[in-house]
Amino acid sequence: MVLGRRLQDLREQAGLGYEEAAAALDVTHSTIRRMEKAEVSLKILYVDRLLRTYGVTEPSEIEAFLNLVREANQPGWWHRYRDVLPDWFSAHVSLEVEAALIRAYEPHYVHGLLQTPDYARTVLRAGLPHAPEAEIERLVQLRVERQALLARKDAPRFWGVMDETVFRRATDRTVLRAQVDRLIEACSLPNVTLQVMPFAAGPHPAMYGPFCIFRFRFQELPDIVYSESLTGAVYIDDRDDVSVYLEALDRMCAQAAPAPSTEAYLSGIRKEI
Repeated sequence: MVLGRRLQDLREQAGLGYEEAAAALDVTHSTIRRMEKAEVSLKILYVDRLLRTYGVTEPSEIEAFLNLVREANQPGWWHRYRDVLPDWFSAHVSLEVEAALIRAYEPHYVHGLLQTPDYARTVLRAGLPHAPEAEIERLVQLRVERQALLARKDAPRFWGVMDETVFRRATDRTVLRAQVDRLIEACSLPNVTLQVMPFAAGPHPAMYGPFCIFRFRFQELPDIVYSESLTGAVYIDDRDDVSVYLEALDRMCAQAAPAPSTEAYLSGIRKEI
């Protein structure tokens, strides 16, 4: 995505439109658009020719850019799970890996980055009632492997708001008890902030469903909102639309119980289970 944005900047700085850039490659203008929007992988020969068309002539600059293209085209670790990973969720994992900040609202379940294996297994079985057990186990492995993100050296900050429903929905007591223990541990992580939206807080701006907001280290990338449904997901990067989600989450964080009280709340829930 970053490289696509940089190609767009170079094209615009050169004063060229989509049609003129496309003519240099003998492709349609839609191919140039898709390259800039990261909807297709970047071909080395195409990028090399575009750079020269845009006025980049220094060999070291061209080679440095092409090396970044080669790196970007390498499959991520999650491609090992492509047998069970839907295309629409693969993008989520790749954004998660690159994010500097992940903010999330979860009205029904604990966020996947903080689920225990048994809890994840329970959630996946409910959401995929016809999936064979082998597929469920592969998805659990994927979810567990994703969680290494929060412990790495350059870990992103995770800030999650959970509805009280998460802890009131009937499930196996042993599974839920272990899950609450996991959340209590997470509260002590320096890069994790958790809040609970209690029933007593009343209606709030994000009651429509779960969503995540990703923020990145790269200036070229806007914040991206991920919103999931039963059969797919939507990725939103339009500034005006993203701002609606940001405002809703900011209001929720102010309305929810303060983060310093979360551990005490979870300990209270733990005693009730």
